[in-house]
Amino acid sequence: MIKNIIFDFGDIFINLDKQVVFRALRNHGIQEFLPKYHSINEDFEIGKISPQEFVARLQPDFPHLSSQAITDIWNSMLLDFPEYRLKFLESLVKENRHRLFLLSNTNALHIPHVTKIMGTEKFARFKNSFEQFYLSHEIQLRKPNREIFQFVLEQNKLTPQETLFIDDTKENTDAANKLGIKTWNLIVGKEDVVQLKDRL
Repeated sequence: MIKNIIFDFGDIFINLDKQVVFRALRNHGIQEFLPKYHSINEDFEIGKISPQEFVARLQPDFPHLSSQAITDIWNSMLLDFPEYRLKFLESLVKENRHRLFLLSNTNALHIPHVTKIMGTEKFARFKNSFEQFYLSHEIQLRKPNREIFQFVLEQNKLTPQETLFIDDTKENTDAANKLGIKTWNLIVGKEDVVQLKDRL
């Protein structure tokens, strides 16, 4: 029986355009997402570097772009947060059948931008729907590393077999599955989090 549900954020609740950064790179003459960009992003997602340092590390490859332009490109992957998904989440809270958690790989640029997109009141409604709201850059751990799942399980005394983890990235759900956590690798464009009850 599922007693706990851990949700990812991007493409589970808020819609993303993950290709926008790749398109921007190509538009500025860079044809592939180089390994160094993955490394910079991972450092940023675990809070190892500040937003200013993140932009500064990218700046040499984009000398014709201002810091603000780089920030705007990075944030442009964040799209809308449909109201129906928030209402669905709040209905789960009212039912009080499951403990609800958020676990997101994100960074110190995206969260302020999400708050701006949603508005502070709507973002507060979202955040307050969860017992714990885990952001990678705040807890300095990121998916799919085993440690982040162990951290959530141990901090909240969760039994893996009673826990469902929902994420759109198969690498993340595979990692959680290895710890005995039940998973739903949500297929973006074909499935929606509001179909959750069909999975329980």
